[in-house]
Formats: sequence, structure tokens, C-alpha cells
Amino acid sequence: MKGEVNSYSKVVVMKSKLKWVGLFGLILSALSLFLHFTLARFSDPGVSDYYYQSSSSITIFSWRPVFELPLFLRTGPAYRRLWGPVRKLESLHPFANPRGPYSGPRSESSGYIFVRIQGGFHDIRSSISDVVVVARILNATLVIPEIQSTTSSKGISSEFKSFAYVYNEDQFTAALVKDVKVVKTLPKSLKNARRKKEIPSFRVPRSASPYYYLHHVLPVLNKHSVAELVVSDGGCLQAILPPHLEEYQRLRCRVAFHALVFRQEVQELATKIVHRLRAPGRPFIAYDPGMTREALAYYGCAELFQDVHSELIQHKRAWMRRRGIFKGKLSVNSEERRLNGSCPLMPEEVGILLRAYGYPWDTIIYVSGGEVFGGQRTLTPLHAMFENVVDRTSLTASSELTRIYGREVNLDSQFPRTPPSIVQVKKAEAWRNAGPRPRPLPPPPARPKYPHNIEGWWGWVAESDNEPESSVMELRTNAHKLLWEAIDYLVSVEADVFISVFDRDGKGRPNFASLVMGHRLYLSAASKTFRPVRKEVVRLLEGNREHLYEANNTWLKSVRQHFRKSLFHGAMNASVASKPLSFLSHPVPECSCVGSGNIEEAWTVSHDASSPSSTLASRTQSAAAATLGVKERCPKWMNDDNETSSRLKEKEIDEDDEADNDNGDVSSSFGMFFERSNESDGGEVNKEEAAQLEDQEESESAE
Repeated sequence: MKGEVNSYSKVVVMKSKLKWVGLFGLILSALSLFLHFTLARFSDPGVSDYYYQSSSSITIFSWRPVFELPLFLRTGPAYRRLWGPVRKLESLHPFANPRGPYSGPRSESSGYIFVRIQGGFHDIRSSISDVVVVARILNATLVIPEIQSTTSSKGISSEFKSFAYVYNEDQFTAALVKDVKVVKTLPKSLKNARRKKEIPSFRVPRSASPYYYLHHVLPVLNKHSVAELVVSDGGCLQAILPPHLEEYQRLRCRVAFHALVFRQEVQELATKIVHRLRAPGRPFIAYDPGMTREALAYYGCAELFQDVHSELIQHKRAWMRRRGIFKGKLSVNSEERRLNGSCPLMPEEVGILLRAYGYPWDTIIYVSGGEVFGGQRTLTPLHAMFENVVDRTSLTASSELTRIYGREVNLDSQFPRTPPSIVQVKKAEAWRNAGPRPRPLPPPPARPKYPHNIEGWWGWVAESDNEPESSVMELRTNAHKLLWEAIDYLVSVEADVFISVFDRDGKGRPNFASLVMGHRLYLSAASKTFRPVRKEVVRLLEGNREHLYEANNTWLKSVRQHFRKSLFHGAMNASVASKPLSFLSHPVPECSCVGSGNIEEAWTVSHDASSPSSTLASRTQSAAAATLGVKERCPKWMNDDNETSSRLKEKEIDEDDEADNDNGDVSSSFGMFFERSNESDGGEVNKEEAAQLEDQEESESAE
């Protein structure tokens, strides 16, 4: 009995010891994990970046980054030429605040302005800026505009109301509190009158003048206390206003660049995409093809495509001609249109130009601007030249896109339909009763056509000359496109480099890319934005058509020179070509200022020949600002913030110029400049060729 008690006590002691050992092990594990996470958090970011770049197993959704070298150098003349800021525009800063006497909205309002906006993303954005200015001119209370393509009848989620489907209503109202009165809905009495269609309505022209509103709309507004405006052409106020109304131009900038903030879900997803693009530690290019069906039809570019795509473009062109959107021949020579710069550059041509300018094959390129007509087949040559070509679908999960749509009702067309049962088609009576040969037989009955064979975006082409009405699912997709373009818009504005090869929409007016370039010019004028002249680019491509993939030094220098000039001269050309049609495509000089320090330094250099050469850049920047018409000096608080950074930039400029002057000229052909370097045997040779390929930066004064 005593032995049993002793054995039992030994077992209990053993179990208690094991518990203490286990507890001690858990404590050590917890301490180890804590130490590991602490070291990972405060370790050198360069080490983690190197691990990320050198690892070949990392995949960002469907995009698996592929790079030639694990590290990316952000110094030297090559980096500055490809990714650095535009020196001439570094002195420009955004400044849209009122500059003269400017009072807030009056306490007594003339009435309510209710607006219904039709069109795509760029039409909506331009129209909202215009209607705010119109409300200011009329001293009216603006009801938050209704976006027609996002109403509940289009099959979208009931969580959002029209304007709130894309933009943040609270931010819009708060940002304009010192400019106009904004309310979310009409009063109840006016709501009932609107339902009964008893309020006056105006379908305003795109380029209506302030005189039109003061003499046609204002008397009606004073009489009825409410007026409805229908905006369908991407704007309702002329782009260029008289000089005494310049404050209204700055109001447009405050609306477009500060008040129009996308709703939180869209902002967060766009921010995630930008972070995923920058995760490898490299800059990226945003590229907008501008290839929409409407634009291709308007300019007659159908023959650049094949098969059903060409027919779809011609159908749309015939439809636009019947409605008077353009006047001219239905069938035109697309090649002639392409040679005179009326058609967009194809993705293959854009890839050749980017490689010729010096961007390596592992450059990250984000394709923006919504859908590309022709699909992925059109983008295949670009994918062949650049390994890291992505879009929003490559960088997001389907659940993330579904989340920004909200809860939507399931539609029957979302699910695949089972093919209908094949019905036995009886032969025609004449066919069965036909006599023996050689008596000719009547034609056999037509093959039965089933709905699943002719459904889809292209099926109607072979069935009818008229395009069918949009289904509820297609209307929902059109609403989704607004969110897609909103995401692409934010990513394009944040991109290190933006390139647009077509800046017109299906009515010959500035498009999505024009708004992006205008926003970049306002927010960060020095950011690299290529605006190549299509006619000159096509001439360069045609002059070397048979040797595009084996370009010589002369051709490469011509391409690089044209692209360099487009950084500044493209902005100057936009003031003549785009601004008269859309103010937001070129909000300079009304919404910009130039650093007063740059002006003073430029004056000192012009009166002192012994001034150091580093101040030559400041004089050039001031001259460029004057060329763009910017004369307003920035406030002192803005100059204080930029003084330190400008000195560092001048130091970098001097170092880069010295490095550029060390590069020699190249007289021989570069051969296959699209070939990838082989690290084992040709790495050194390719480095020497790359060093020779870095052409000398022309001095700013010479340009």
C-alpha cells in the first residue's frame, strides 16, 4: 500500500515538472517571436528591399515581377533622364486660392440649381466643375448633381445615390463652403414639383457663356426659385473666360483638384494598387492608349483593326454620322488619317518608342484609361517588349473590386444559360415531295440560330445593321467603368511617368488622358509627362519601318530628342489645342504660381555675369514659367517649404551635367537594341553600349 502511494506521488511530481517545462518552452517561444518581429520592423529597409527584388517566388496577385538586376539605382544621368523631373517646370507650384477680393456666398440665394449630368468619366468631371461656377455666377444654391449613369435604374447597388457612387458628398460640400451653397436634396415642395415635371428645364450647350446664364437662366430662376440643367456634352460653360472672371477659373481648379474626392473605398483600393506597383522598389510608367470605340469611329480609324473590330467601328461611325456628331464621308482611308496624326498610336509602336528612349525591358508599365478596344490581343506586342505590363485586374483580387461595387442584385445574365434543346426542323414540303434527279432541288432550310450563339457584345453585327439597346447588365457595366477609370485616374496622377498617345474622345474633345495631364501639370508640373506629337512620331516610324527592331544611332537620337521636347513643348501646345475645349486639361497660368526665389535669382543672374552657373537653372525655370504665362509669385510660406529641396536639386543637376558631359557620342549602329543582356558573357558589353547610348542633355538655355 505504501509503495503504491509513493509511485503515485512520483507520477504527480513528474507531471508537474512536465507542465513547468512546457510553460517555460511557451515563454521562450513567445520571446523569440517578439524579438524576431522587432528586428524585422527596425532592420535596414535596404536589406528587405534586396530580398524582395532578388526573390523570384514573390507574386502580387496575377503579376509576378521579373527584373534583370535585383537592385535599382536611383542616381546618375540615366535615372534622371528616364525618371527625373523636368527642370524647366520645377519652379511651378499649385496655387488655386483667390488672389483678389473674393467674398463668400451671399446669404440670400436666387434659388436652387438641380443638374443632371450625362456622359463618361471625363465628361462628368468637367461638367461638375462647370456647374459649380454657374451656381456661383447665378448666386444659386447647388443641389449635388445627379450622375445619370449611376442611378438605381442601371442595376447598381442601392447603397449609393448617384453622385455618391463615385465621389465623396461630404468632402464636396465642405470644400466649397466658402464658394457656393451646396445641399444634398431639394426641399420637399420642390421635390414634388420635379416629380410632376413642373420645374423649368434647360438643356444647356457645352460652351455657354456667362451672358447666357445671366440673361436666360437667371430670370427663370428668380421666378420659379428652381431650375434644372441637363448637361450632356461634357461641360456647360466656355473654357476660356474673360480676364475679369479669372477667379472663376481658380474655382474650377478648387472643385476638380480639391473638392472632387473619390469615395473612401475607391481611394483605398487605388492607394493599394500604387503601393503594390512600388513594392519592388522601382518607379513605374502609366500609359493611356486612348483606344476607345467612339474615338476610333469619330476619326475614321477602322482599317487599323481587323475582322469584327473593324465592323464594330464602322457601325459606330455610321451611327454617329446619322446623329450629326460629325460631318463627312462614312468610309475614309484610315492609313491617311494615321499619317496625319488623327489616329492613336498602336501599343506596339508605343513599346518601340519607349525602348528607343531608353527604358529597359523590365520597366513596370501600368495600362490605364478603362477598357482598351481590341482587348489583350492589341496589347500583346507591348507585353512582348516589356515583361512587367500590368493593369488594375493584375493587381487586385476580384473580391476587392466587388467590394467597391456594393451589394448588387443578381441578374440572370450573370449566370451561364443552358443551351436550348435542339428542335427537329422539318424539311420543307417542296423538299420532301421533290422528284428524282436531275430535277433541281429548292435550297435546304436555314440553320436554326440559338440565342447563345448570337449573344454578347459582338453577336449583333452579323444579325442587324442597328446596334441593340443596352441590357441592364451592360448598363451596370457602364457604371462599373466609372469606378475603373477613377482608380486608373488616381494611379496615373501618382505615376512617376505618364505617357499619352491620344488625347481626344469620341466627339473630338479632350478625354481621360487630357484630364490626367492637366491634374499632373497642376499638382506637380515637373513630373515627367510625355506628350508626343503623333504626326511627327508616325513620320519617324515610317522612315524606319523596315528596321524598327534594328534602329541606328541617328534614329534613336531623333526619337529621344522628340520625346525630350514633348515634356515642355507639349504643355505649350496643350494651351492652344486643348485648353479652348477643356480648361482642366491645361489649368495654367490661372492656377499656378512661380517661386519668388527663382524670379529674384533670375534677375540677379541677368545683371551679374559673374554669377555661378548653378543659378542658370533658376533663370531657365523662370523663363519657362513666363512662356506658359505664369507671373504670379508664390506666397512666402510656399517658398520657405521649397527652398531646401531646390538647393539639393540644383546640386544634383550640376552632378548630372558633369556626368553627361563625360559620355561620348556614338557613331555606329546599336543593332538589336531590344535584345536582353546576358549576364554571363555580354554584361560588360551591354553596359558600355548603355553608357554610350546616354546622349548628352542639351543645355536648358540652348533649348
